[in-house]
Amino acid sequence: MNNLDGNKVKETYKDAYSYINKVLDVIQKADILPDEAQWITKETINGFKEYVNPGFLEYRKTVTLDSQFAAVEWSDSGCCFKDVNGKEYIDCLGGFGIYNVGHRHPKVVKAVEHQLKRQALHSQDLLDPLRAMLAKILAKITPGDLKYSFFTNSGTESVEAAIKLAKMYSERNTFIAATRGFHGKSLGSLSGTAKSAFRKPFLPLIPGFRHVPFGDIDMMRKTFESCALVGEDVAAVILEPIQGEGGIILPPENYLKEVRALCDEYGALFILDEVQTGMGRTGKMFASELYGVVPDILCLAKALGGGVMPVGAVVAKEKVFKNLFANPFIHTTTFGGNPLACAAAIATIQVLIEENLPERAAEVGDYFLTRLKECAAEYKDIIMDVRGKGLMIGIEFHNNEIGYEFSKGMFNEGVLVAGTLINSKTIRIEPPLTIAIDEIDKVVSAIHKVLAHLKNHSI
Repeated sequence: MNNLDGNKVKETYKDAYSYINKVLDVIQKADILPDEAQWITKETINGFKEYVNPGFLEYRKTVTLDSQFAAVEWSDSGCCFKDVNGKEYIDCLGGFGIYNVGHRHPKVVKAVEHQLKRQALHSQDLLDPLRAMLAKILAKITPGDLKYSFFTNSGTESVEAAIKLAKMYSERNTFIAATRGFHGKSLGSLSGTAKSAFRKPFLPLIPGFRHVPFGDIDMMRKTFESCALVGEDVAAVILEPIQGEGGIILPPENYLKEVRALCDEYGALFILDEVQTGMGRTGKMFASELYGVVPDILCLAKALGGGVMPVGAVVAKEKVFKNLFANPFIHTTTFGGNPLACAAAIATIQVLIEENLPERAAEVGDYFLTRLKECAAEYKDIIMDVRGKGLMIGIEFHNNEIGYEFSKGMFNEGVLVAGTLINSKTIRIEPPLTIAIDEIDKVVSAIHKVLAHLKNHSI
């Protein structure tokens, strides 16, 4: 036993304590032996089956080959990760948009390690410096007059805070969101999310949400008009600049500007959910810059923590945020804005700026998109469309089944991709913004190989 004689452990905890020691021993090892890898795999499968959720095992079977459905990830660096058996994969999923600066970027890891040596979590009572410093940095890099920040742990928490800010701003209760939009799965953000499978088990959700087709400015205008006529004036519109989970859907030209104008006309706030599009992903630091709009509230998460720490933020104009001044405790979170998370976010922004990663995403993304469109032209009977901005790219197939088979084939070739909203009709390509051209070429080569196999087997 480590640090404690086994005879002194209470009988109640002996089994758990022994298991804990074995797990911690494995964690501490830089390299593991084959029998240890086998033990980890067995414990992982059993743990998911008996103690986490067996449904995840069935889901993993649908996205990998049968012999590999139990692949267990173990380590990562750069644009790749390895499973517990040492197989390396090029990451073209990027944790659904987490790894913009790559896996375990040294500068982000270093910042967190330095902060950890001094203080991990704040006292909750004194003023914590890194929260103030990160908020100032975000005010400097976000568009327009966005100024004050509230820090969260995830994207759905950022959206929840945005909804509350909008309600406090005008005391209105009507929100307009878009079909195929995704804003999270907690109760408030789920009310804005448009996926019926996620919504139905929890109905009724927060009242007052209307959904209109994304990109249809006429329907948006009519909804504003109708809400005003019946006395249910719109508090805010919440949109993703580019719909991620909905299938990498780009807005029509000038659409976001026209929505901004409607919000101004009717006295509503404009919330942009940049949880997935933010931090350089689309070729600009924020996708709102691509389309020349400044929201009243900006939601961030995912890549803000550099793939090292979970952290999210809501950045708002002073006219919106000032309603929290009188009582800053009306909306709080214990771990939001903790020192480790803030250190990671500050270092992440440094890397994005130093390495020109937003600009690089635009350039490398154009190259990737061109190569993928060449594939699409060659396999028109399999691929319907290829689209995207920067390194936020979608490959749309003729049906969901082809997408699943493509995803499984790519995994077998050592490339991780995934569908959108647990659907594989559209496969997303969201690698780290640091991905090298030769890695892209390897991915494209794998894509050609998988598409040829699908064509030859009439999938």
